[in-house]
Amino acid sequence: MTNIKSDYLVVGSGLAGLSLALKASNNGSVSLITKKKMFDSATGKAQGGIACVSEKSDSFEAHIRDTIVSGAGLCDEQMVERMVFEAPERIKELISLGVNFSKKDCSDAKFELALEGGHSKRRILHAGDITGNEIEHVLIGNIRKHKNIVVYENHIAVDLILDDGKMCRGAYVFDSENNNVEVFEAKVTALACGGAGRAYLYTSNPDIATGDAVAMAYRIGADIENMEFVQFHPTCLYNRETVSFLISEAIRGEGGILKLKNGETFMDKYSPLKELAARDIVARAINNELKVRKENFVYLDITARSRDFLTKRFPNIYLECLKCGIDISKDMIPVIPAAHFFCGGIAIDENGRTSIKNLYALGETACSGVHGANRLASNSMLECIVYAERVYKDSLQFLGKEYSRVDFKFTRNIITSKRDIFMSGWEEVRQLTWSHLGISRSNEKLLEAKRRIGVLKSEIEQYFEEDCFAVNEVELRNVVFISEMIVSSAINRKESRGAHFNTDYPFMLPEAKNTIININTK
Repeated sequence: MTNIKSDYLVVGSGLAGLSLALKASNNGSVSLITKKKMFDSATGKAQGGIACVSEKSDSFEAHIRDTIVSGAGLCDEQMVERMVFEAPERIKELISLGVNFSKKDCSDAKFELALEGGHSKRRILHAGDITGNEIEHVLIGNIRKHKNIVVYENHIAVDLILDDGKMCRGAYVFDSENNNVEVFEAKVTALACGGAGRAYLYTSNPDIATGDAVAMAYRIGADIENMEFVQFHPTCLYNRETVSFLISEAIRGEGGILKLKNGETFMDKYSPLKELAARDIVARAINNELKVRKENFVYLDITARSRDFLTKRFPNIYLECLKCGIDISKDMIPVIPAAHFFCGGIAIDENGRTSIKNLYALGETACSGVHGANRLASNSMLECIVYAERVYKDSLQFLGKEYSRVDFKFTRNIITSKRDIFMSGWEEVRQLTWSHLGISRSNEKLLEAKRRIGVLKSEIEQYFEEDCFAVNEVELRNVVFISEMIVSSAINRKESRGAHFNTDYPFMLPEAKNTIININTK
């Protein structure tokens, strides 16, 4: 079994992982692993942008307030303040690397700022409607220039490695191209694998979003926080032939109106902010209308804006919809809510440290406290770059240390073929999460989900110990662990707050508390 050593092991190639790898490479060697190609991440699919106070008409206080209001009383206010105040410096770094955010016009130095739900001001820096694509390409280009960074594509982390002192020493990693397991040993291990939207039947996330990092950390006893808060994006394109295409929240920021099939509007019944309410409110409103009317989708109408405006501001959305026969300048867009972002994750402190020594987490993988019970739009990429800096600075203290030898053993088998038991498992768990752990939950459904997930988990863990596995099976194993964490956390919360709504507890308790679990106390 090959043993690959480096100062840093960074798992994940989205904005958080790439940003940390670039910074870390200035002081040490970096192994960056990604389970497909470097560009295959949620960042690359992100349409919206990065929230940052950029004009005098805005203020740090307003951005902080908007974040805390969206977080439904559960944000760590100190962490929110730090993130917002650090944002301008981190944005300058992205620009210095070559990121081109949209300007008001070619000769204007001012950014074209977008407005999204939950924001009281225009403060979203964007690159058209392909912001993530722009950032990802720029960062990857910079990564390839660094000799201190070795990128391992088509490598999926299977499990983390602990020594006798319960310190993380790296990970067992499956090289799917060569069908063998390698040991990646590092002084600092940082998990930045993104979210777990693929745990749900309908999601805006790419196929890689299977919660690998959170599941691995959970299995070694790390504290996991607020996993019940799964944010559903209100508007994914409803089209049976198109997979997971998001219709950006910025569409509503530019005047898009949600309508029923009969043309009636409905958001005024749910919030005075109407279409610009926070995501949890809009998603629940759509979900409720669909249930009451027994319909499959609602419409998003942006036809009041001209074709010239739409093709300039939303070129990618315009073209993708056109492929489905929808001209958004004259046709309404059929949309449905879909699992989008995990506000919870591996519990971290202000420097990205987890409860396991030498193990960091950042990005959607982590729960930093800045999102609370419901993320404010476009704060996610901001969180990535802020915590990349924090993890980098904190981790420098570990580079000069020497550690005891670890006896690395990995006894599981490997196979590339897909097994029927795992394919049926995928279908079962995703149907179960959608129907029982979705936008609206109940005690009865939560308990039934807990029972069925427990049975499925036992079967898969037994299979993993005794038989072979492939990438798809590693991912399913992780998704089942993610589902277990969601249901355990949801059962523990005896209220409705933010992205978690339980019909048996349709009220919000006066005291806001985080839900913290680990594999020993769940």
